[in-house]
Amino acid sequence: MHYLGIRKIKTNLIQIQNLNKMSEPKFTPYLDALTEAMKLSMEDDKTIFIGQQIVYYGNPMSKTIEGLPKERMIETPVMEEVQMGMSLGLAMSGHNVVSFYPRWDFLICAANQLVNHLDKINIMSDGDWNPNVIIRVGKGSDVPLDPGHQHKADYTEEFKTILKHTNVVKLDSHEKILPAYKKALKGGIWVMVEYPQLYYEN
Repeated sequence: MHYLGIRKIKTNLIQIQNLNKMSEPKFTPYLDALTEAMKLSMEDDKTIFIGQQIVYYGNPMSKTIEGLPKERMIETPVMEEVQMGMSLGLAMSGHNVVSFYPRWDFLICAANQLVNHLDKINIMSDGDWNPNVIIRVGKGSDVPLDPGHQHKADYTEEFKTILKHTNVVKLDSHEKILPAYKKALKGGIWVMVEYPQLYYEN
């Protein structure tokens, strides 16, 4: 095995050992603000959450929706493009959709539906369709474990250029979260970029 690969395995083993010594991870005001934003989203009966690991806890994003009504959550398999297509379809049916993508690297797999359909549906329909969709996406973090280079990309600036009718917002501090969501909940298409290293205390 390549030396760098062995070193990476050793590093992750040390991180796992350190995690095992911890009790419950200590979350931050950043995660608290996201949790409050999700509660605010659910105040509208038309809101539906969709994504991987939301009905069943699997990552810190799902931590932010604990206790919210599961009958308004749709758990999807690992089919990112299908999830984006479903998000658009649900929005066209009158729902307010919050779609969960834990990492940018996963959202890239749904770029066709996002860039060529969701972003342009309003102008393609001559204003007949005005979907309300919030996409939660995370920039891969080294905390609590390094996920590898394939899971740490940040395409925020690229998508700000590509998406012409979608708001792309960097939530790089907890103070920005609630004001951004209050705007987003008024309608339109939004990509909310989260920074999971801010979920945990150092």
